[in-house]
Amino acid sequence: MNSGLIGIILGAAVLLLLLMAAVKVVPEYERGVIFRLGRIIGAKGPGLFVIIPIVDRMVRVSLRTVTMDIPPQDVITKDNVTVRVNAVTYFNVVDPNRSVLSIEDHIKGTSQIAQTTLRSILGQVDLDELLVNRDEINQRLQQIIDDVTNPWGVKVTLVEVKDVELPETMRRAMARQAEAERDRRAKVIHAKGEFEAAETLAHAAERLEGHPAAMHLRILSTMAEVSSERNSTLIFPLPMEVLRLVDMLRPPDAGSAPRPVQT
Repeated sequence: MNSGLIGIILGAAVLLLLLMAAVKVVPEYERGVIFRLGRIIGAKGPGLFVIIPIVDRMVRVSLRTVTMDIPPQDVITKDNVTVRVNAVTYFNVVDPNRSVLSIEDHIKGTSQIAQTTLRSILGQVDLDELLVNRDEINQRLQQIIDDVTNPWGVKVTLVEVKDVELPETMRRAMARQAEAERDRRAKVIHAKGEFEAAETLAHAAERLEGHPAAMHLRILSTMAEVSSERNSTLIFPLPMEVLRLVDMLRPPDAGSAPRPVQT
């Protein structure tokens, strides 16, 4: 009696364990890749499904996007400048079967290929291009890494270069270059302003020369401005014709008279 009861309990326990091993539940963001006697039969899920215990083996594969930091890399650019660059990449599994069959660890493999591609691509560009054309470089990195990981069933959606750390000497040189560029622009703007002012004054002088009355009105306006400041100095403008007439009526100096010719 006791031995029969024990056998029933053991049988029930074994049956329960087999049932637990056979019934699998996979969430929406995962797939279960099933191997039957070492042979792949496909991916199942999401939801509830049954496998054959002992005969079948299931490998869970996440389909969610993985955000992975690429460790800082020392890169020598095309113009022989050593910089330290880090980046971030976003990828996800699009084919669970290939992600299990084609590579042992698709996350580690994607990380390694991202690091080597980052050093390779940045070594082909100049420092100025690295600092300015960041979007174009990101697209090239994404395309190259995605081409490599595509046979693994992994889709690389985005690669972004985060920080570019420059040597101290290079930062000082770039600061001096930026300062010189600002000085150059300031001088060019000042020269353009002087040129435009000279053109305007020349045009005004031509107009005033053709209209003497306008010249007199301008003189009177200037006198009004000076007198409004309560100065003790009085200005009396004289036309240039009066000054020329006074100069013509002035007697010649005695010292400048011609000497008689001695015979």
